[in-house]
Amino acid sequence: MDATTPRGPDTATRMLDIAERLAQTRGFNGFSYSDIAAELGIAKASLHHHFPTKADLGRALMQRYSDGFEAALAGIDAGPENAYDKLSRYARLYEDVLANDRLCLCGMLAAEYSTLPAEMRAQVRRFFEKNEAWLAALVERGRKDKSLRAGGPARDVARMIVSALEGAMLLARSCEDPSRLASSMRPVLAELKGKGVRKKSR
Repeated sequence: MDATTPRGPDTATRMLDIAERLAQTRGFNGFSYSDIAAELGIAKASLHHHFPTKADLGRALMQRYSDGFEAALAGIDAGPENAYDKLSRYARLYEDVLANDRLCLCGMLAAEYSTLPAEMRAQVRRFFEKNEAWLAALVERGRKDKSLRAGGPARDVARMIVSALEGAMLLARSCEDPSRLASSMRPVLAELKGKGVRKKSR
């Protein structure tokens, strides 16, 4: 190992942290290893020790992001709330990302889909498929506990929710107004609210 090779077990994690932020703000094609090296203060060639190619970095980045999002969904599932409140918590995941002046990583990558390596394209598809499956199951539970009222197939409702959130994120960021995401989603959530949702006492 020469003097320019980054030391310590956290270098790969730091690379992923920087790459995630850059991808969420600029897009995957909007940054290079030079950008990461400049932030880490090391030689660009040293980065290839951890991720030989940018495609390797992208695959690792997608896997980590997907794992983190799935953990967040598991946390929502574990809560005692009804399906409507769980859906509201799901929407807040997007609000939290936007509050940090970022977009959903997979939403950003979807805009660059045709230019991504094949494995990353597959990972993007899997991310949205898993989200739609989770939401569809939530819609079905909401129909049973009467906290959600949604006409049509649950999978179609799930796709509508994801599309609304991803689109609202883009518009809110382009307007430099994160609050637009919540205001855009309020009527969507209100339309889905079922009769089984109790009004909160003041």
